[in-house]
Amino acid sequence: MASASLRVETTFATFGAIAQKIGGDLVQVHVLASPKFDPHFIVPKPSLIFKLRRADLLILNGGGLELGWLPSLIRGANNSKIKKGAKGFLDISLYIPMIDVPSAISRGFGDVHSKGNPHYTTDPHMVLIIAQVIKKKLQELDPNNKNIYEKNLNTFTHKWQNYLNYFDGKMKECKEKKVVQYHELFNYFLKRYNYTNYANIEPHPGISPSMKHTVSIINTIIENDIKLIVIDVFHETKTTKFIAAKTGAKVVLIPHDMGAKGSDTLEEYYLNVMKQICQ
Repeated sequence: MASASLRVETTFATFGAIAQKIGGDLVQVHVLASPKFDPHFIVPKPSLIFKLRRADLLILNGGGLELGWLPSLIRGANNSKIKKGAKGFLDISLYIPMIDVPSAISRGFGDVHSKGNPHYTTDPHMVLIIAQVIKKKLQELDPNNKNIYEKNLNTFTHKWQNYLNYFDGKMKECKEKKVVQYHELFNYFLKRYNYTNYANIEPHPGISPSMKHTVSIINTIIENDIKLIVIDVFHETKTTKFIAAKTGAKVVLIPHDMGAKGSDTLEEYYLNVMKQICQ
């Protein structure tokens, strides 16, 4: 059996799980950000710098999601292997069909991502794209074991496609297709399964709702008979609960990443999302 030869750091747990599936025994995978916290604002601890200093490959979400914390860690690590543009720097967002790309950027729009919505991992179909991209990168860094990475990808793809067939079938049984969400975090998932998001409790990304905006959300929910308010595990819930109390809509807490809200595997992560939104 081949021993681990590549040290792989991923910014988030979902990437870590996929990298481990493709790399198998040939990689040591570590995840930088805890899924308990807002992925935009991870504390750049010295321990994370130490991890990056030893890395052969850095896999990041990209799309500006880690812009507030990852660049300083990379500078602190001073590891030429994983600097932007280096062979060991892998920005997955460059391979993703991004949605919600803004036509204009302004401070008044809040923390808008210029390259589009970066929360693409909420769509389980993106997993296959991510796996393919990681496989190619591992083959590039470790060509002697390219056949093993190819075999691992084929095995994973077969299992994940079967999982998607089951998951998509179950999602067709969901009756309620109208939601309001706190932050535009689940747009890829909602688009995949034909949900309509009527409004966001955040008037703009990263900007807390005013009372005027909150009242407008309440009116939107009542006028459109919306039953579900979708929120992630790290935003404040006071406003959401207030809106729910005024409208009778139900608040559903959905994990944004594997490991959030008790999901220890990729399969559990997406099933957890399904369980919450289809209740």
